[in-house]
Amino acid sequence: MKLSTTPAATSPTAEAATTPAVEIDDLRYSYGDRTALDGLSLRIPAGSIFGLLGPNGSGKSTLLGILIGRRQAASGSVRALGEPLSTRLRSRMGIVFQEPSLDATMTVRETMHLQGRLFGQPRPATVREANRLLERVGLAERASAMTATLSGGMKRRLELARALLPRPELILLDEPTLALDPDSRQRLWQHLLEANADGCTLLLATNDVHEAERYCQTVALLDAGRLVAQGEPAELKRDLRHDAVRIEWQHDPASEATLMRAWPDVGHVRVAGRTTHVTVDAASPFLTRIFQQSGDRIHSVQIEESTLEDVYFQLVGKAIAPRAEGDGDGEQAE
Repeated sequence: MKLSTTPAATSPTAEAATTPAVEIDDLRYSYGDRTALDGLSLRIPAGSIFGLLGPNGSGKSTLLGILIGRRQAASGSVRALGEPLSTRLRSRMGIVFQEPSLDATMTVRETMHLQGRLFGQPRPATVREANRLLERVGLAERASAMTATLSGGMKRRLELARALLPRPELILLDEPTLALDPDSRQRLWQHLLEANADGCTLLLATNDVHEAERYCQTVALLDAGRLVAQGEPAELKRDLRHDAVRIEWQHDPASEATLMRAWPDVGHVRVAGRTTHVTVDAASPFLTRIFQQSGDRIHSVQIEESTLEDVYFQLVGKAIAPRAEGDGDGEQAE
């Protein structure tokens, strides 16, 4: 399943307006004998919030590494902001890495000013823009503080402010809310949405299904470096079973899972410990039946709306697992 909504250009002006922020064609990359990108092709619309969603090892971080010049593809082509990748292009792109990349011996203000120097900005302009951005992300009062003294959420907001300093047209975000508490996540996304409202394209790599559904206008589902499906979250979920039911059992539910898989109104059944996650046409008749069959062995039941994880499981046959230690695409092995 691949959904495409790219409009046809009607004039040179319209064509320029609809030029994708990123164009990827048949991209391939391997870590030794393990394939990380396997003929990947994507179009990221300019001005959009575009999500790369998949489990560890699906190729998300590898793709971002190629876009920022850390890695070179074995074959295929990439264009960003209408031109081939180059050192000059880097000044038009901002990056928020998967792991914190701040110098603990520098202050917040020094971090911003160094970014301005790296991009060749005049000092007066850097000072003005740094002050504006620190005020915007709520760090103006911490400008003289060492970065080592900041909380995890503050560090993430500083990294975003640093990325925004050169006024980029495209921001690459690799798991930007990893390990943040809910309040810090919400505050960071508030600033990301403001940047997007200013016209900046956001390309987000994540395995957080709820984050992708809530914020991304378009999502690409990746598996082993291949594109599985692409579209708006609502479009991708359109052909799913309508409800999802999570059942916690008093024992190993293997026999109940086998039973449920045979029912015609059941889509997919996933087992994790003593919990089953089941997609169904309608929750009410399904629950009536399962309680009649096995009610004395059920501990609790929760009815949920189907998610992009259900789409992924339906297409790929596996779940999007929580992140483990290290980079999921294999970079740590190098």
